[in-house]
Amino acid sequence: MYKLLLLSVLLFFAGLTTSAQIAPGKKTATREKTEAKKKDSTVLQTSRGDSIKPYVNMGKIAGRRAAIRSAMLPGLGQIRNGFTFYRGLKVAGIYTGATLLTISYMDNSKKYSIFLDELEYRAKNNNQSPPGSPYASSPTDRLTQAKDIYRRNKQVIIFSYVGLYLLNIVEAYIDARLANFDVGDVSQIKVTPDLINTNTIYGFNPVTPGIKLSLTF
Repeated sequence: MYKLLLLSVLLFFAGLTTSAQIAPGKKTATREKTEAKKKDSTVLQTSRGDSIKPYVNMGKIAGRRAAIRSAMLPGLGQIRNGFTFYRGLKVAGIYTGATLLTISYMDNSKKYSIFLDELEYRAKNNNQSPPGSPYASSPTDRLTQAKDIYRRNKQVIIFSYVGLYLLNIVEAYIDARLANFDVGDVSQIKVTPDLINTNTIYGFNPVTPGIKLSLTF
């Protein structure tokens, strides 16, 4: 009886001693892991102790800036990417397209107003045209059709304005990304004709012509 009681007391104290020894070890390991994570998040180090700078995508940053500039003033993103003759032609094309759209919108708006006034006058005067109107002999349904055509033309021109504006932003973004595109250490790209084996046993043409692309680093 006493032996069992003594053995129980010894096992109890042994368990307390073991838990007391393990707990600090766990705390130390947890503390070491936390410090290691902090070191890894601040500075990455190589085996020689040199710091590694985080990668920065300059093309993405330049593209975002170019898109914002072109959104503020069409053509500004292309010019700030670096003025060249080709970029100058693109900016000239943007403003030429906007000018042509403006002229077309003014012309369609003027003709729409003419037909609208003609129809309103006929509606108020028992289907009679205004004095000296060049459309006096034209039926009302034809005038209504012409009015609707010019109204749709105005709507199409407005959507074209929006499309030209968005195209200007997208083009400036792509131009900036391509201007900052880096191929790394690729020094030469060589394209040569080649023959590709088709693995055909009984065919008349066991090989087929192809193109071989070689990258020299």
